[in-house]
Amino acid sequence: MNILNTKALLAAVTAGLMLTTPLSAETTLRIGTVLAPDDPMGQGLDKFAAEVAEATGGEVVVEVFHNSQLGDTTEMIDQARAGANVGTVTDVARLSSFVPSLAIMSAPFLFDTYDQADKFAGSDQYLAWGDQLEAEAGLVMLASNWYQGARHALTQVPVSSPADLAGIRMRTIGAPVWIETIRAMGAEPTPIAWGEVYSALQLGTIDAAEAQPTAIWGAKLYEVIEHVTLTGHIQLVTALVVSAESWNELSDENKAIVRQLAVENGRYASALTIELGEEALQNVAASGVTISEVDLAPFKDAVAGVYEMLDLVEEADIVRAVLAE
Repeated sequence: MNILNTKALLAAVTAGLMLTTPLSAETTLRIGTVLAPDDPMGQGLDKFAAEVAEATGGEVVVEVFHNSQLGDTTEMIDQARAGANVGTVTDVARLSSFVPSLAIMSAPFLFDTYDQADKFAGSDQYLAWGDQLEAEAGLVMLASNWYQGARHALTQVPVSSPADLAGIRMRTIGAPVWIETIRAMGAEPTPIAWGEVYSALQLGTIDAAEAQPTAIWGAKLYEVIEHVTLTGHIQLVTALVVSAESWNELSDENKAIVRQLAVENGRYASALTIELGEEALQNVAASGVTISEVDLAPFKDAVAGVYEMLDLVEEADIVRAVLAE
């Protein structure tokens, strides 16, 4: 066989191999969070990453970026929508600009326990809204049961009723249901990035904030506040979302594995939230911050109109029906 024929044969064999040998199936999903690695959400994401790698035989690699390394939550959502390989754990209310019904997960005084929120997050009614999210925003919701805790009022002055919040600039999440809830409670809602809250309180740019116990401790907000009032006005139930473009690179088999592990690790992280939240409040109190219980009736009355204002009455009825099943 001459040299030309040998080259032709090698070329043919190589072409055949290219057609019959699959390319590397490894896919990387980059997940960012504004929270610290020792936060329950951070621990849950790290465990999720390890289990995904094991369960998929290394075909899916989850890279976790803590402490806002990929940007603020809103920035990460925008990156994912633009097709970047970015995902995040986000309060579901931020996604309601694409699917308005999703705001119900952050509605005030709706869920009494994590178990209730977890049950609704797995319901057919809620999952259908998740399907709409992919169609409307290019985001895939892997799980919506990552619980970060009850949100409480963090102030420099004692608070016993909505009247005590009058004129107080309170940092909150920049979604309508959060903004209107804080406004109804009596404060002036002031959306800023989570990473800026400590310095804003320190400098007096804002007067107050609202956050869950683990975040109060993790972000060291106890250093720049005087009071935590246990309003529990919103149960912060968050969702793990990724770019649809990146998600659709996975095989159907790996998609099923990743979704299941997202739900399971959401429950793991949520259990940590509940356990560490109690410890965090004790630590905050030990630091010198006053922790106060309060009569919730005036606050519940104050926010009652938020449901009608944001056209969430029907969704609230759906939640109650699911929880009653």
